[in-house]
Amino acid sequence: MKYLQEVKTLLIDVLNLGPAGQSLDADSPLLGSLPELDSMAVVTLIGALEEHFGIMVDDDDISASTFATLGSLAAFVAERAE
Repeated sequence: MKYLQEVKTLLIDVLNLGPAGQSLDADSPLLGSLPELDSMAVVTLIGALEEHFGIMVDDDDISASTFATLGSLAAFVAERAE
């Protein structure tokens, strides 16, 4: 997956996961599994994704399924960045 590593790096940085974040892979659950990923962190993460990838994310585009796994989040970014 083209954007997986970049999205993972941003996620680690935004949530301050440190070395523990390195174990995340495409199938790693996010929303509901990472205590650091609360509603405020989602907003911050979306802003970081928009800035890093030069994409725009509308409120209507965001759903729980977008943040289900690292892979689903990377696929969401790929959809908008290409």
